[in-house]
Amino acid sequence: MRFDGRALKGRVTLALLAMAAAAPVWAQTAAPTHIDSGDTAWMLTATALVLLMTIPGLALFYGGMVRSKNLLSILMQCFAITAVVSVLWMLYGYSLAFSTKGMQAGVTNLHSFIGGLDRVFLAGLKPDSRYQTVPESVYVMFQMTFAIITPALIIGAFAERMKFSALLWFSGLWLTIVYLPVAHMVWSGPGSLLGDLGVLDFAGGTVVHINAGIAGLVACLVIGKRRGYPTVPMPPHNLGYTVMGASLLWLGWFGFNAGSAVAANGSAGMAMLVTQIATAAAALGWLGAEWILHGRPSVLGIVSGAVAGLVAVTPAAGTAGPGGALVLGLLAGVICFFSATRLKHKLRYDDSLDVFGVHAVAGIVGALLTGPLASPKLGGFGTVESLWGQLWIQAKGVGFTILWSAVLSLVILKLIDWTLGLRVDEEQEQVGLDLALHEEKAYNLS
Repeated sequence: MRFDGRALKGRVTLALLAMAAAAPVWAQTAAPTHIDSGDTAWMLTATALVLLMTIPGLALFYGGMVRSKNLLSILMQCFAITAVVSVLWMLYGYSLAFSTKGMQAGVTNLHSFIGGLDRVFLAGLKPDSRYQTVPESVYVMFQMTFAIITPALIIGAFAERMKFSALLWFSGLWLTIVYLPVAHMVWSGPGSLLGDLGVLDFAGGTVVHINAGIAGLVACLVIGKRRGYPTVPMPPHNLGYTVMGASLLWLGWFGFNAGSAVAANGSAGMAMLVTQIATAAAALGWLGAEWILHGRPSVLGIVSGAVAGLVAVTPAAGTAGPGGALVLGLLAGVICFFSATRLKHKLRYDDSLDVFGVHAVAGIVGALLTGPLASPKLGGFGTVESLWGQLWIQAKGVGFTILWSAVLSLVILKLIDWTLGLRVDEEQEQVGLDLALHEEKAYNLS
């Protein structure tokens, strides 16, 4: 029999094609090997939007709610935190949050809790370094903006009474000891503690909002109430600033949530849509509850409701459908109305700008419901098969984050109080932090 090389080659080719067709989808889909210009352009835009959330968004949102004598102190704190965290992120923050050295899927070790030091000073980062389909430098910067806004959120809980030096030390230590490990445990990939557990957090329900909200509650309890609270009226001095700040937060949140897809794709588009729906629903939920119980809708109420919706949809933005986002937003708006008003007044803690009442509470609601709402049975786009099973996983993630943030935030605050002291003195608080700490006034009217 004569050997037919061409026939054999044809059979081998057909066999290989058949094997490829029978292979799992994941085996046929090659990992991205290039930088995509469309993805990169979107992520550059998303990064700028998230930075916009802190300066000027959060700065104006918080600044309008404090008394006029403390406006500059809020703006200064947001601006200073932006600078401090940017430098710390470059020095070691990115490495501790996202280094995967020593990590192995299903194996719990030190690096399940915290990253390594192999990327300190952004070692190894080059112009052509890649994260998925975007330059790694863009991803470094994108995650830096998350690290900036998280400690900045906390300042609303102790507004008008913390020393500036204490604020700087608290922000740096809190970023290092609290934020970076949680970000690593949730987002660093296979081998991370909460990631391996199966906790779903698309854009920061646990990492950002529960983390910051619980720290804010602990901080306001440790530092104590503002002098005169709650008998002395302390109304917002400029709600116009607050509305502008809330509007910038709403705009910037599209970068926060849709940007977490790290691509210009359908996931980013759906994340943007559900963010808009949940935010609008929460604004109306808070407004409706306030109108029914107090007989009038307030400007502060509708913008606070919108922020509650933004927070609640954050962990679910990558998996929830439009219907789920609508329900989630309505629930968050109504629940946060009660937590920021009735609960706060009943327990008499002075969370000045409702960091716990909005960010922690809406973050908990959103993180818990992310599991069920990811199920296709409820219109979601995740792979959740057991609604109750995923809800239990989400609850474990929420509980762990609450405990982690509460305990370590308390330790940091006590350490600073024993050394530098946390609070300004009575005279400084009476004069206002703008003049007492910065020798400047926000308004010089003649």
